Parts: sequence; C-alpha cells; structure tokens
Amino acid sequence: MRRRRSRTLARQFLAWQLLVVVILLGAVAVLAAVQSDAVFRETQGRRMLSVAEDVAATPGVRAGLVQRNVDLLATFARSAENLSGADRLLIVDADAVVRSTPDPAELGSPFDVGESTAFQGRGWVGDPDGDSVVAEVPVIGDDGAVVGIVSAGITAPSLLQALAPARGEVAAVLGIALVLGVVGSLLLARRVRRQTLGLEPEEIVELVQRREAMLLGVKEGVVGLDPAQRITLLNPAARELLGLPGARVGEQVDELGLDGRLRDVLTGRAAGEDQLVLHGSRVLVLNRMPVQVDGASVGAVVTLRDRTELATLQDRLDASRTVTDTLRAQAHEFTNRLHTIAGLTELGEHDEVRRFVAGVVAEADAWRRDVVSRIGDPAAAALLVAKASLATERGVELRLAPDALLDGADPALAPERDPALSADLVTVLGNLVDNALDAVGASPPPRWIEIGVALDRDSTVELQVRDSGPGVASELAEEVFRHGFTTKAAQADEPGGIARIGGRGLGLALAREACLRRGGSIAVREPDEGGTGALFTARLPLARGVRGRGPLKEGVQ
Repeated sequence: MRRRRSRTLARQFLAWQLLVVVILLGAVAVLAAVQSDAVFRETQGRRMLSVAEDVAATPGVRAGLVQRNVDLLATFARSAENLSGADRLLIVDADAVVRSTPDPAELGSPFDVGESTAFQGRGWVGDPDGDSVVAEVPVIGDDGAVVGIVSAGITAPSLLQALAPARGEVAAVLGIALVLGVVGSLLLARRVRRQTLGLEPEEIVELVQRREAMLLGVKEGVVGLDPAQRITLLNPAARELLGLPGARVGEQVDELGLDGRLRDVLTGRAAGEDQLVLHGSRVLVLNRMPVQVDGASVGAVVTLRDRTELATLQDRLDASRTVTDTLRAQAHEFTNRLHTIAGLTELGEHDEVRRFVAGVVAEADAWRRDVVSRIGDPAAAALLVAKASLATERGVELRLAPDALLDGADPALAPERDPALSADLVTVLGNLVDNALDAVGASPPPRWIEIGVALDRDSTVELQVRDSGPGVASELAEEVFRHGFTTKAAQADEPGGIARIGGRGLGLALAREACLRRGGSIAVREPDEGGTGALFTARLPLARGVRGRGPLKEGVQ
C-alpha cells in the first residue's frame, strides 16, 4: 500500500511538472511568435515602403497614370512585384480607381483609402486587414500634384508558419524540458517522501486531524509551547484547569496572568516530575516534557492533571491519621498511668494513688478548661485539645500565649455571620501547628509551641504560632508559602503518589490560600527580642474579602 501510494505521489508531481513545462513552453512560443511578428512587420514594412517608392519614382508609371495606360502600368507593376517578392502591388490613379492589380476582378474598382495618407503626399505603412503589411506611396506628377499612389503589400505568416523554421529547435527544447521535468519530479517526490517519513499527503492530513482530535479530546490538560514560551496548543481541558477560556495561540505564558509558581513550571524554571501547583481551588500536578527534533529544541509539552479530589481524600486521610495518632498517644499515656496506678496499689500506697489520679485529672482538665474558656470557636478548641496529646507524645509542650483570647460570645463570631469562618480557622491553625510540630521535632529540648489568637478592632482574627525550632531563613520567608515548596525530607515509607500530592509543600500553601480567599494575609518572621524559632502570623477577616491575584508578594505581607 505504501509503495503504491508513493508512486501516486510521484505521478502527481510528474503531472504538475509536465503541466508547468507545457505552460512555460506555450508562453515562450507565444512570446516568440509575437516578437517574430513584430520584427516581420517592422522589417517588411520598410521593405514594402522601399518597393513602393521605387515604383512610384519610375517615369513610366507617372506617364501611364497621366495617360491612363493600363497595359504600361501592369508591366511595371508585375515586374516590380516579381523582383521584390511582394504578394500584391497595386497602382491607383488620382480618382482612387485601381488601374493595375494582380486580380483582374479588382481592375477599375474603387480603392479603399482608409487611414492612408498617400493621397495627401506622404508615405504610409500599415495593416489594414490585420493579416498583412502594406506600404502606400504617392506618385508625384511634373507639376508637383499627386497623380496616383502605389500600394505594395505582403501577407504576415501565421503562428505555425512563424515557428515552422524552428521546428527542430522547438522539439529539442520540448524534449529536454520533458526529461528535466520527469527527473525533477521523481527527485522531488523522493525528497518529499523522505522528509514526510514516507507518508502521503492524505496520510499526513489524516494523521494531523487524528492527533489534534486526540489532544483536544483527552481529559488531561495539554499545553504546547515553542522555544520562546509562546502557546502553540491549548486543549479545552487545559483552558478549564487553568481558568483561561480566552487564551489564544501565540500568547506568551508571562502574559496570561498566572501566578509565579505556575509560570515557573510551565516555562521549565521549576524542573522535576509531578510538580504540585495549587491554582485557585484546584490541586494540579504538572509534567513538562521538552521536545527535540534532530537534536534541536522545538519547544515543550506540559500535561496537567486535576488531583483536587485526591488531595481532598489525602486531607481526610491526614485528619484520620491525626485522630489515630492522637488516640494512640492517649492510649499509650493511659496505659502507662494504669501501670503506675496498679503498681502503687500493689505496694499499698493508696494515698499516693489518690494523689496521682487527682494530678492526672487536674492536668488534663486544666488544658481542656483553659482552651475551652479562651478559644470561643468550638472546632478550633477541639483541634487544640486533640493536638495537645500528639504534641505530648512527641515531647513538645503545646501552650497558649498569655493574652490568647477568642471570645465566643462576641457577636462578630456568630456562625450565621460566615459559616466558613470556622473551617478556615481550623485549616490555617491546623496546618501551622503541624508545620511547627515538624519543625521542633528534631530540635534540642526544651521543645514548645505557643499559640496566640485574638480578635482585633478591624473584625479580623489574628493567629500567631511560635515555636522553638530552627526558624526560617529570611530569604525563604516568602518561598515557604509557595505551592510545592518544602524543607522536609521525604519519608521512605510514604506512598509516592499521595505523598507528592498531599504531603509535600501543600500545608502552608493551603493556609495561605485560606487567608487570601478571605482577603487576609500570612507571613513568617523571626520572633522579637532575639527569640528562637519562627513566628507565623495569619490574619483572617470575619467578612470575606476579594481574593487577591498576582505574585506571592501581594498576598504575603
């Protein structure tokens, strides 16, 4: 099938080449005929004019016109006609009557003067019928008057007659052109087949249509970029995932208004597989594959996968894991206390048992009462109570700042004001505490986390989480909130797909997303007065604001 189609391609090229050759040869032939006709008319016009002048200057012709001697005129006319090669020589008297002509039927007939100026005493050369060249010269009598005219004419050759002398040359040129056309078409067909990988034009069109249908029809987003980072392909899935319904092919990535992290991944400045990007409310995983042809870069293809649902499931799994860890820590702590109580009972230290139990109850109740009395949001309070057991198992002290207070009786915190406020508080507070637990886990004792919360006059909840960890370098104060940024080492036992999507560099990005969604802000800095660790400050307005867009600096203050 491929060979048959290849011959078809060669035949197509051959047919077009021959058509072009024939057209060119026809054009050349016409041009040659036109030039030959022009040369013929110019040359023969001068020649016929010379013949007519010679006849008109003959005294016998003047005498014959004056005496109207037709036989004398015919003698001079036929003689000049035979000597000059003119096809037709007429002698006309002063009354425009033909007195000498090769055609006996025209003898004595009126002569059509037309545009001739011979009767006005001036020679004239023209083409009265379009097929011949005629020269007319006046015959001047002894008194200087025009006594007649002499008309000499010759028939112009046709196109075939003009080309007849060059039949051999024309055939040779035509043969050479045909050979060159055949050889050129075969070489061209071979070169085109090699450049198109042996595909026929129909196959190329079909392949392009299928590839385009595949790229535009896949569920995953596909973005094609050229070496200058201009869009060459943007399928509907990518438009939806990126929120770019009006983007056009040819636009620069930097002109699309995307955030910095997304731009870095699309342009290749952030390299690596399965790059995590939080874009609006979507969690996207991007893979960028450079495209090279013959060793030269021709652009890149970026695929986008929506992993929002998987990230949501990962968050739920993390919540379940946190609850499990908390219950395990409480069970471990409860078992140790039971063993202590059992040992004291066996030793008969009943008073010590009572004091030990009272101390345990008082310690647990003290934290619970402190949190509930000072944190008016039930969900946030329950989160802190649960995190306390996990922090205790890790050897970390979880405490409230002395001035921490979120009065639940404040009307501004009423649930009907904004039902999503509690969820945003839990998202920000939970991620900040988890980040602090990871930060202080490898720090030397004492290890502690201090939580501050307040409602300021601007009806904004301000959360502060301070820890005794190593802190955050000043050059990373903005980078820590970018999607996918992490300083944690990957755990060997983490499932690859879930860890990359939900467990690396997403917690602080989600906290920032929640703050920006409400029109707030989040920042990190070193504590005042030379304190250790890091101090994260998040501000969440009670009333939802307009989400900021643009680079990270616009949201991190």
